[in-house]
Amino acid sequence: MPDMLPIVLVPGLISSPRIYTPVIPPLWQLGPVTVANHIRDDSMGAIARRILKEAPPRFALAGHSMGGYIAFEIMRQAPERVARLALINTQARPDTPEASARRRDMIARAHAGGYHAIVDELFAGFVHPSRRDEAAHRRLVHDMADDVGVDGFLKQQAAIMARPDSRPTLTAIRCPTLVLTSDTDNTIPNSLSQEMADEIAGSWLVMLENCGHLPQVERPEATAKALVEWLRG
Repeated sequence: MPDMLPIVLVPGLISSPRIYTPVIPPLWQLGPVTVANHIRDDSMGAIARRILKEAPPRFALAGHSMGGYIAFEIMRQAPERVARLALINTQARPDTPEASARRRDMIARAHAGGYHAIVDELFAGFVHPSRRDEAAHRRLVHDMADDVGVDGFLKQQAAIMARPDSRPTLTAIRCPTLVLTSDTDNTIPNSLSQEMADEIAGSWLVMLENCGHLPQVERPEATAKALVEWLRG
């Protein structure tokens, strides 16, 4: 058997390793899996530097949502270390003024003790409309938010608001790249995944049906299948 490629998975906003739990077993068969810790720093540059310091010399990199923003920063800092790239329900654009204003409001509310109310509001946009009443998905999102904690959430929001525009760097990506999205992502529209796939040479776009912003837990088998094909391709 050839040497297996290490795999580094980066979660999104208020997400912890739990988000990848359903898809790790099939990935683990193809290489050692690490879920990066992205709650210790308040800028994309610092988060990426810490992940690179802790990562294997060369690895496959998958980033979900905010994790995709971090993945773009890793690609700017050390593209030679990334053998394969997967961008899951994310975008290359920077924050809009309107999005940053919403984040500042959430930061103020979190400081005032409203963290779990914010998580409830975010949940409505995280899952497919048909799953908004599913207690298991809601509990998972709240459990992950507890893993991240208020301090981690505040750092994440600061990093997201200040992230750079990654669109100018898309054409510089040369490694095999999967762009995975969903038909009903009400947090990051799938048109922005198409935008990335159009600019990254040789990339391939996979769109999952009946799925929202959390494909790893909403459509785990289809997500794992796409990631396995990405690693084997």
